Amino acid sequence: MRAGRILLAPASAVLAALFLTLSAHAAEEGGAATAPELFKWMNFAIWAGALLWVCWKKAPRFFRARAEEIGSAISKAGSVKAAADAQLREAEAKLENLEKEVAELRAFADREAAAEVERIRTATRSDMEKIAVAAKAEIEAAARAARLELKAVAARLAVEGAESLLTNQLTAQTQAGLISNFVKNLEGMPH
Repeated sequence: MRAGRILLAPASAVLAALFLTLSAHAAEEGGAATAPELFKWMNFAIWAGALLWVCWKKAPRFFRARAEEIGSAISKAGSVKAAADAQLREAEAKLENLEKEVAELRAFADREAAAEVERIRTATRSDMEKIAVAAKAEIEAAARAARLELKAVAARLAVEGAESLLTNQLTAQTQAGLISNFVKNLEGMPH
């Protein structure tokens, strides 16, 4: 109701100013206002009054709704700004920790790489030792096989040489003497 009183005062002031203007205009012309001019001013006053009445009835609701919309938009914007500020702080904190995490990851990777290098070195040494032992055993086996083969070749050559020497030097007379010596040895043996 108070808004109606506030709007009624300016409306009254506008009507009063209209009638004062009309009176001043009539005085200027030297008499009473003509009828068509008076109707024009009355028509204007009616339309101005109707416009003021519509504004007096509809404007408070319109402005109240607009104020509520604006207030709602402001509160939404405030909550969105608060959420954005929280995200910004979180992102800044992550960015600050990012350098620390990168340094930790690099240190971890360096430790892992050093451990892997040492493991590879140890495995290489072990493999080298195994290869050396296997090579030594293989060399020894090859040497033994070569020695055995050499002995076999030497024995075969010795037998062939002895056989050839015996066939050349063994005559029928020598054979008969060998057999008789063998028989005598057999006779002298105890039974």
